[in-house]
Amino acid sequence: MQLRRRTTSVVMEALVLACTVVGVVALVSILGYVAVNGIPALNLDFFTQLPKPVGEPGGGMANAIGIFVYTLVVLPMRSFSALAGGIALGIIMIPTITRTTEEMLRLVPHSLREAGLALGIPQWRTTLSIVLPGAAGGILTGIMLAIARAGGETAPLLFTAFGNRFWHSGLDEPVAAMTLQIFNYAISPYDDWHAQAWAGSLVLVGIILVLSVAARYFTSRKRLS
Repeated sequence: MQLRRRTTSVVMEALVLACTVVGVVALVSILGYVAVNGIPALNLDFFTQLPKPVGEPGGGMANAIGIFVYTLVVLPMRSFSALAGGIALGIIMIPTITRTTEEMLRLVPHSLREAGLALGIPQWRTTLSIVLPGAAGGILTGIMLAIARAGGETAPLLFTAFGNRFWHSGLDEPVAAMTLQIFNYAISPYDDWHAQAWAGSLVLVGIILVLSVAARYFTSRKRLS
């Protein structure tokens, strides 16, 4: 019986390790492929210049960087604008965050809640001081998943933010988005635009990666403290 259990344990550990290796290899392959194709087009102009007209070399996507700020603005509008794009992305993020938060709160042991209530702590204070900190890591992970999903969306922005080749002067008018720029550049027949599309993809993946690592770092630091 012991030999059987050990064998089963070794086999399952090997399967888990194999799945982990496959996932890591796939992730590294995607990041490497994007990096190889995007790094050559990264320069100062990419972050500071507007897109150039068709046929002119150079230019950048300066007016398309900062999309995550607009996702926080949720106001009802029916015209092409940054606010409309924010509403669309916010609606996409809400289910992921809500579902993840619900599952993480359920994973917090009921004994912690009971201990807080037994000490005479009000239920709302128990939730804020005991339950939420215990589920903070999972909640932040869900938020990052939602941001990652919204950061890669293009179709909703085609009908809301619409896109803009120039700097915008207000949130109530069409605005550029990096995913829109990448989409338009990727389907174009111009090699220069293809290179900038790869660069934009690399920057977008880098932003999401930095946010994910930062969230995990602060979460683990809070647990250790």
